[in-house]
Amino acid sequence: MSTAPIGSVVWTDLTVKNADNVKDFYAQVVGWQANPVSMGDYDDFTMQLPSNNQDVVGICHAKGDNANLPAQWLLYFKVANLDDSISQTQAGGGKLLSAIKHYGSQSRYIIIQDPAGAVCALFEETP
Repeated sequence: MSTAPIGSVVWTDLTVKNADNVKDFYAQVVGWQANPVSMGDYDDFTMQLPSNNQDVVGICHAKGDNANLPAQWLLYFKVANLDDSISQTQAGGGKLLSAIKHYGSQSRYIIIQDPAGAVCALFEETP
């Protein structure tokens, strides 16, 4: 479980058509190291700090459930209750861009668009 407080940015990733090229770009520009994450028939990547191999961001292919995501850095905000945040998103004029997804058995998230058109993810840790 994360010790990050509610409202914190707990992850960031970038979804693009060619993650292989883009991860190489960021490896050279920023200095990150690519760590492949198998998605079955292709790899997405976590990008790691070279000093300690800590994962800091993800770079993903725009395939499957991620095919329609914009090519922008996607912030994951930690929320207390995902269902409540989904209700507030819809009540406030936002849109749900994905179904609720599970990340292992410890968390779930959804990708939303705010009324101004900005896209982010809402992330809830589950007991």
